[in-house]
Amino acid sequence: MSRSGQARIAEKLTILNDRGVGLLTRLYDLKKTLANAETRPEVFTDKSLDSVIKALEGKKFPNIGSNYSSQINVKAKNAILQTLHQHYFTLVDMIEFKDNVGELLVIIDANQIHFDISLNFDLTKRYLDLVATYVSMMLMLSRITDKRALLGLYNTAYEMQNSQQESSFPRMAQLVLDYQDVPIKKMCEEFVPHVKCLTYALLSLKSIYQRRDLSADKWRSQQYLSVIAEPNKLMEPARSETVPCEYLSIDIMQRWVILGFLVIHQQLAESNALELWKQALTSGWVVQIWRDEVLHVHVYVERYFEKLKGYEKRAKEVKDAHQKALVESPVFHKDRRKFLRMALREMNLLFIDQPGLLGPKSMLAFIMLSHARDEIHWLLRHADNLPQVKGKAKPNPEDLNDRHLPELLFYIEELRGLVRKYSQVLQRYYVQYLKGYDLAELTQVVSGLADIGEDDSHILSTISHALDDLTVTQVVEGAEFDFNGIRLDWVRLQAYTSIPKSHLPLSKNRGLAKLLNTIIFHTKMVDFVDEILNETSDLSLYCFHTTLFEQQFRQCMEFPAQHRYSVAFPLICAHFLTTVHDDLCPEERQSIGQTSVQYCNWFLKEMSDEVNQVITAICEEQVMLNDKVLPKHCVQKFLLDSRRPGQGRRKNQRTQSFKTPGEESKRRLREEFSKLDKLHMALTELCYALNYSTVIQVWGHGFVPREFFIHNLEARFNKALPGMLMHTQENDIIAKPSEVLSGVRAMMDVLQTLEDYIQIDVSRIFNNVLLQQTQPVDGYIGEPTFTQKYTNWYLEVLLRHVSMGHIIYSPLQKAFVSLSSEEKLPFSAEEFSDVRELRALSELLGPYGMRHLGEQLMYRVALQINELKALVIANKSTLAQIRTSFEKPDTMAELTKKLENADNVLQRLTIIGMLLSFRHMLQEVLYDSMVAHAPFLMSSIKDFSDNVPTGSDKIYVNEMAGSAGFECSVDPLLVAAIRNQKPEPNEDQYNIACLLMVFIAVALPKRASVASSTFEPNLQGHSNNTHCIAKAINQLAQAMFLVHSPDNDVEARLKEFLALASASLLRLGQENEKEVIRTRESVYLLLHIIVQESSVLSMDLLESCFPYALLRHAYSAVTGHNNTSSNR
Repeated sequence: MSRSGQARIAEKLTILNDRGVGLLTRLYDLKKTLANAETRPEVFTDKSLDSVIKALEGKKFPNIGSNYSSQINVKAKNAILQTLHQHYFTLVDMIEFKDNVGELLVIIDANQIHFDISLNFDLTKRYLDLVATYVSMMLMLSRITDKRALLGLYNTAYEMQNSQQESSFPRMAQLVLDYQDVPIKKMCEEFVPHVKCLTYALLSLKSIYQRRDLSADKWRSQQYLSVIAEPNKLMEPARSETVPCEYLSIDIMQRWVILGFLVIHQQLAESNALELWKQALTSGWVVQIWRDEVLHVHVYVERYFEKLKGYEKRAKEVKDAHQKALVESPVFHKDRRKFLRMALREMNLLFIDQPGLLGPKSMLAFIMLSHARDEIHWLLRHADNLPQVKGKAKPNPEDLNDRHLPELLFYIEELRGLVRKYSQVLQRYYVQYLKGYDLAELTQVVSGLADIGEDDSHILSTISHALDDLTVTQVVEGAEFDFNGIRLDWVRLQAYTSIPKSHLPLSKNRGLAKLLNTIIFHTKMVDFVDEILNETSDLSLYCFHTTLFEQQFRQCMEFPAQHRYSVAFPLICAHFLTTVHDDLCPEERQSIGQTSVQYCNWFLKEMSDEVNQVITAICEEQVMLNDKVLPKHCVQKFLLDSRRPGQGRRKNQRTQSFKTPGEESKRRLREEFSKLDKLHMALTELCYALNYSTVIQVWGHGFVPREFFIHNLEARFNKALPGMLMHTQENDIIAKPSEVLSGVRAMMDVLQTLEDYIQIDVSRIFNNVLLQQTQPVDGYIGEPTFTQKYTNWYLEVLLRHVSMGHIIYSPLQKAFVSLSSEEKLPFSAEEFSDVRELRALSELLGPYGMRHLGEQLMYRVALQINELKALVIANKSTLAQIRTSFEKPDTMAELTKKLENADNVLQRLTIIGMLLSFRHMLQEVLYDSMVAHAPFLMSSIKDFSDNVPTGSDKIYVNEMAGSAGFECSVDPLLVAAIRNQKPEPNEDQYNIACLLMVFIAVALPKRASVASSTFEPNLQGHSNNTHCIAKAINQLAQAMFLVHSPDNDVEARLKEFLALASASLLRLGQENEKEVIRTRESVYLLLHIIVQESSVLSMDLLESCFPYALLRHAYSAVTGHNNTSSNR
């Protein structure tokens, strides 16, 4: 037959294979759509069509009569035509495909093409692929439910609309009937004319299949796929007589053999065919139809053979092969997976160290990937489709549950990444190889050919010219290579030279076939690397075995030894879209793309959560270890050491119960692993996984594993910090700031070490999270922070007990000191308010948090000021008379008695003084903290504050300085709080402020009658915090007259106050009642404290109003009283 009469066999095989894959994908999609209740077309659930559907599914199909068609109304007809149109014409396209395949197979038989996988590889592969696709398509058709109803409903609706049945319906109906029950029977009849060609093609696989389908033990003995097996040949290129067959999938070959001999089972009478068939049957108990659709081949074939006459022996052979597959194949493949793990690891390490070896050893890399991919596919299919028969022979479930599978997946992804990363190495190597060696050998071989045809000569010369045009410069300049034309020409030449009457029969020119197959592989290394990677290592099958995918990932996260390989799972999600057929089934892209993105997101989130759990556990351990070295734990050791000798046995027992910090680090053996060792090991492995890939590209989405980790770490760190306070509302207990700060620093030390494991900026995490703790509410989930909880505790718990008289403020100790017993006070005030604790508090809250705490303090001060103003207004007239009569003792005495709520004024003033004293303490520790952390900033603020001119700008500078901890003449927060107060209607605020100072001055002697007003020299304060009034008077005067006085006459007002207060206190010397003057000397000292606190008043001014001899006597009396009390 002439070449024009060969009807372009190569082109048709290529086109039909691609179309067959697309149609098989559409049939698979149709099957899943009809089987799923959520995606099933609504016409199948329409109750008005139940009788029609039952008739179509009955024995009368396709002739159901006109009675049923009348039950379909216009609305149902339109719905049928609209929803079933695509599904119906999927089956129409299958009819067309079936016709084209049959026509092409007839042409191939007529041309007597000789198929040999070792010679015309591409032609034979396309032929066997077409046969396997055709058989799979017919098997898939037989599995589609409701196909009769689909065809019948659409044809009936079409006939109602067009008054004639759809033209393809009769053939499709017959096809459905033929392939309904036993589709293999019909296919066997169809392939009778094609037995010879198909047999030759299948038998050509025998040597290749048997050579490659070996056990792991034989692979080890042969040092199979070892790059370093022969060190002296390390730089030599890997060669083979059948290069493309070396990385051909064993899985595909098994599918060809099983499905191929299934349709020509009469050829199993030959020994070669039977031997090949049996070997393929023992490889497993299922064979893939498409994606996750499988055929339990032994059960299916055995039932079919039992119905054939004279096939009892064949059925027995299939049954024996089934038993052997159940028992031996799981162990066989388990050993191969173990071998491939080690071999892939060795190869990856070698290529990482010497990427240049990828050039000569690339074929070994693709063979390795092909084997690994086959083993994973085998495991997925068989683990998801357990045997259907019951018997003694059963596979061991442990052999189908591979805990080390993530390691194999990781090595596959690592090798794929290396090939992509060093693709230019491959290009440079093979461009030189093609031009320097292959071209010369091709020229030599072609020159030795005799009687070569014109077309063959033209193809060979075209290949030679294409190789001759190659240069290394093209690789350096990044030129795009395209050898598709050469490869297609070679397939055409295979078709031309595989017929008996060819001028250049390949069977007699094996050297040419070997060389051209090798050249084609080399061209693929230049421009077809990604496609070869997909061909040899595509794992998109996981998209259809999602249950196993999730199970294997969870198992990986539960097995610490496999943690570092967990990154393989999100990387595999990038494979999913390779299974989409964009031409014939583009609608799948959306659903598969979403699946890949969802799983990638879930995997990375779970990995990040696992790392964070490990980090949290490490932090907890470190916080516990850090807590053990706190001073409070030394007491037990001191008590044990100071115990008197005697009762030695008991003492030794007690000493042994106390573990000195650091003992946990002592080890007797290196093999002993502590909990921290295991946690750090897990952290190392997990961080390796997160740090492995910078970006994972999945369906146009870029996933950055480190960002997942950072986001989750910030959220967990932010959530863990407030929990360290251990705050309970029931007993008002909270952790001391110093202990919390110590714990936070321990956690920060742990997090800082993360930079040794993974490339992240931990300081960014600290800035984001710790800055949130300086605000009242965090910005992540709106939970209370350090600032909010400590502010509430200090104001609502500590200062409330101060106002109740349980705690005294000591200027000497710069702390609040507890006076009550532990029964009345559940905590020790000194442990929460001394300089050390407040400095720790300032470190935790920072300037922002301390400002919030100061604002809350001033808010409470403002509330007390409002109450004081109310009391002043209630006594306004009396106070006005007192202000003008302070030089008339008798009048003053009478007016003072008329004042109401004088004790209330002093009590509220004491509360204000206590709040302002706490504010002063906070400012001092904030200043120390800021100087330690930002000395240059503090020096700039100080210089700015010292040199700003007096005026309106001074207020803003003071606010800045106050936020940094500088002590200002007037507290800016107090000024702001007073300014924000609502003024009383019809009242002069300046006058009220003046009268308030008068009220305070004349009310001070009231404290002399209070027994708790005793001055304590060892604390430098009064027992009832009367000394806090001094700070309240000075701060209130400064702030109120700054706000309300037009002239800011604070100095004049304080002098007026001092004169009134001195006159009032001096009158105490004329009192004879002991109840009135029981703490007179202690109250005298208040006047001295007021002057000391003031920046306006001076001791000279005090001397002019109040005799200093009285103050000396008061100090002497107080000190003597205190000593007497101590002696008692």
